[in-house]
Amino acid sequence: MCGRSSLTIIEKELEKRFNSTFYSEDLERYNPLPNYNVAPTHMHPVITNLDQDHLQFFRWGLIPFWAKDMKIGYKMINARKETLLEKKTFKNAVNTKRCIVPFDGFYEWKKTSSGKQPYRIITTNTKVFSVAGLWDRWSPKEGEDIFSFTLITQEPNELLADIHNRMPAILSPDQERDWLNMDISSADAIESLQPYPSELMKAYPVSTRVGNVRENDEELLEEIDV
Repeated sequence: MCGRSSLTIIEKELEKRFNSTFYSEDLERYNPLPNYNVAPTHMHPVITNLDQDHLQFFRWGLIPFWAKDMKIGYKMINARKETLLEKKTFKNAVNTKRCIVPFDGFYEWKKTSSGKQPYRIITTNTKVFSVAGLWDRWSPKEGEDIFSFTLITQEPNELLADIHNRMPAILSPDQERDWLNMDISSADAIESLQPYPSELMKAYPVSTRVGNVRENDEELLEEIDV
């Protein structure tokens, strides 16, 4: 499971990286960047298949269009690659509503003899990477529509296998537009999701403070001795 991440650059850097722009009204309303401790329910930038020229802020935790209660989003922060075409909610989304979600790191907890130790994982060949995701639009009985997303996870590479049994489906820059290309079949798009190479990633221990969603500062990124 991927349940904590980071995106610590400002919007201009993100726009340059993805050759996409934010809507000005979104920046005025949300603008949570930089975020050193991204957690479910946070508003976070995504690029969808329907609007590839813009970065938009969606809520982390998928709320399907058919949901009776938005609380379902707490249970749908991740979607397993292996079952995307088996579960109706994800099958519909992978066929029609794909997105990419930018991060510059994510956190996973390793079980040790002294308890769970958080690690920060980054890519070494690019400062900002993206994860394959799915999105949806939910209309409550009252209030504004909620746009939300989930992250796709898969089997870990050798580096992550020592820490956790799942990892996010990280895309190479060349894969990003292909994931958003709906002319590519769902089966082929899913098949293209392979564990990111271990040699292009780094994992290091960080403070246990990252487990508290209220903690959000630059020191969370610092490597510690364990």
